[in-house]
Amino acid sequence: MKITAKQITTTAILLAICIVSQFFKNLSVYITGPIINACLILAVLSVGMVCAIILAVITPVTAFFISGSPIMAAIPAIIPCVMIGNAILVLGVGLIMKKVKGSGGLIAGMAAGSVLKALFMGVVISLILIPNLIPEAMVPKMGVFQMTFSLTQLITAVIGSVYAFIIWIPLKKVMADGSTK
Repeated sequence: MKITAKQITTTAILLAICIVSQFFKNLSVYITGPIINACLILAVLSVGMVCAIILAVITPVTAFFISGSPIMAAIPAIIPCVMIGNAILVLGVGLIMKKVKGSGGLIAGMAAGSVLKALFMGVVISLILIPNLIPEAMVPKMGVFQMTFSLTQLITAVIGSVYAFIIWIPLKKVMADGSTK
């Protein structure tokens, strides 16, 4: 598959939005998480799954360098798991939209992708990695970390899905016209 200049540009803009939002991660994951998830979904819709998966892989790395998560520093295996979780969201949206056309397919894809992402991260990160690899000094915060990588992921993915759906309504018209009349 050949990636076009338009796809690269759009992906770069979405990555820039993700990076800017990551500076607010220390304020609340409920600011950053929905923005990142919305950008991942908008990438699927506007430039395709390949570029969206690239974005899904890059954003956890930039998040780590920008916000310096102590749990991710202590358990580096979390980073590839977040990448996979993001890719699951992207694949859920993209694959279901191919099967079910229209808004119904988009909504079903966002719902399935959000739930599957949260389930994957909840099981792998919250129930396997954190309990088995957490440093002794971080044990008192284990419950918070587990919540962050399970229920919080579902909530932020659903909020991001709503943002993406709302943004996509006018954006698809602009993209179809090829202009900003």
